[in-house]
Amino acid sequence: MAKPGQTGIVRIISALGYSWKGLRACWHSEAAFRQEAALALVMIPLGLYLGHGGTQKALLVGVCLLVMIVEILNSAVEAVVDRIGHEHNELSGMAKDLGSAAVFLSLVLLGLTWLLVLFF
Repeated sequence: MAKPGQTGIVRIISALGYSWKGLRACWHSEAAFRQEAALALVMIPLGLYLGHGGTQKALLVGVCLLVMIVEILNSAVEAVVDRIGHEHNELSGMAKDLGSAAVFLSLVLLGLTWLLVLFF
């Protein structure tokens, strides 16, 4: 059964608004996201310039965007965990650590992709 609410172009416009709101919230609340965005502002144009052909350009740009996507998801997990409470809880700590590990691995993927595409 379909979820009641907006449909068509109105739903698309609303979804864009929610996405923009999420990007703004991450920008204002997460220093790591701002650092990764600054890095992307340099690396995306550089990837488009240095990549030979569409595949290399897509890889170089795509991994930059992937890091930001993973950071947003990590921030979402942290927000939900913090909403539940700030007292120490093993599962809450594990959730935050797993999110951090995902960001770390996305950064490793970024470095390896750039290294392999540009030098091998």
